[in-house]
Amino acid sequence: MLHRVRVLLLTALLLVAGSVMSSAPASAVIGGSKSTYGPWAVRMLVDGEPACTGTAVTQQWILSASHCFFEQGQPVADKRISFRVGSLDMRKGTTVHPVPGGRVGSAHADMMLIKVPPMKVRTAPLATARVHPGQAVRQYGWGATCSGDENTCQSPVLKQSDLRVVRPDDPRCEGYTAPGGSDFCMEKVSGIPAGGDSGGPVMSLGPHGTETLLGVFDGSDREKIAEAGEVFQQLAWIRSVTRQ
Repeated sequence: MLHRVRVLLLTALLLVAGSVMSSAPASAVIGGSKSTYGPWAVRMLVDGEPACTGTAVTQQWILSASHCFFEQGQPVADKRISFRVGSLDMRKGTTVHPVPGGRVGSAHADMMLIKVPPMKVRTAPLATARVHPGQAVRQYGWGATCSGDENTCQSPVLKQSDLRVVRPDDPRCEGYTAPGGSDFCMEKVSGIPAGGDSGGPVMSLGPHGTETLLGVFDGSDREKIAEAGEVFQQLAWIRSVTRQ
């Protein structure tokens, strides 16, 4: 049975269910490539250090993974959190901070909406249909490019990896997804997301500007299998919060 691994950067934030992190060679863990597009991608920092990834879904709301906002079961204070937006290189982006008390978590998925001051970025359209087995998808993030201590190899530039949706009851997905659950399961094609990619966008493929946000990445085995919360299943919740 595969052991589910929540993929946070900071050791203090890392949530591990099951065994220890994979120790496979780095080339088998990440792969992927440097991204040349991703205006809606957002880098999350805690105490100024890289932590997770997110997606701008409106000018004032970022969607990420709920587990990025907890340390040892306790909420991370708003004042400790910041986001870098507007650049594929997180060192060149603009910093925005959460609106105090402006976080809303989903009751049914590992997703968190965070309100921020207006951002001058392109936002990601939300999926209006479910994913299906065999569908090609692309994951984006600034996460780890090595195995072992993922804190030491966070990418300063946005990276991407291609994956393929597989059935939730596929034996490889045991411990990650289940039929009827909130997440969908993906297999590696060109790379696999890891620590620091949590909360990042899983997008449909298409010409730049036509992609839709299919999922919120929230776990992988660092080798072959990854999972993401399905946006379509949470669409009503996302819209109800962001339209407030």
